[in-house]
Amino acid sequence: MSPLEIGAIILAGMWAGAINTVVGSGTLVTFPTLLFFGYPAVSANISNSLGLVAGGLTGAWGYRREIRPLRSLLKRLAPASFVGSITGALLLLVLPESAFEAIVPVLIAVALLLVVLGPRINAWAARHHADTITGGRLVVLLVGILFAGMYGGYFGAAQGVLLIGMMSVLLPNGLQEINGAKNVLGLVVNLTAALVFLVVDPTKVNWAIVGLVALGSFFGGLIGARIGRLMSPWLLRATIVVIGVVAIVVLLV
Repeated sequence: MSPLEIGAIILAGMWAGAINTVVGSGTLVTFPTLLFFGYPAVSANISNSLGLVAGGLTGAWGYRREIRPLRSLLKRLAPASFVGSITGALLLLVLPESAFEAIVPVLIAVALLLVVLGPRINAWAARHHADTITGGRLVVLLVGILFAGMYGGYFGAAQGVLLIGMMSVLLPNGLQEINGAKNVLGLVVNLTAALVFLVVDPTKVNWAIVGLVALGSFFGGLIGARIGRLMSPWLLRATIVVIGVVAIVVLLV
């Protein structure tokens, strides 16, 4: 690797770690960077997922205060992320990348719509005494978390937007707490997928890429947590929408 390539991958990892902590979609920074330098797509995707685990750890740590009230709920949701991630990671190893390309932009668009309409839907839910996550709402959320985990294990770009969109509608919590929950579930997905890749096909892992992305995303997660926690709900929501729209454009071009 040249010094330019090393620096570019570290910076991409830092940027991705920060974006993942604030919103999600950090893979849309690191993955194209790795492709630009000529790395095979599947190897780049797998190595990137491994490297971004470091940013997930620091991002979740940075949101620990917002996560604390949701610990019992996250214990119920995390298994769905775990199972979904295993499924998605295995699909990545056996299916062509074109398998999910058609549906991914649609999923992101739906998630953005949920993020925008989340406050109104939550207000409607509050008027109908839906101030807890039980019964049918919990089942719907678990199914949504499962499919988001499958997508995250397969590719991961804009997984955070999908998670925030669903939880904005189905949970009565504020956006910052939801963002903290998103960081935990995203970490579960990335870590699980990384372990699957290591066990099933470790030859696809480029450890140099893993190390550089991990180094950058570690500090990016800390930076992203500091920035994200200072954002007002409307600014955070607007940031989610902008990044989500960019994700759709990038994936469609």
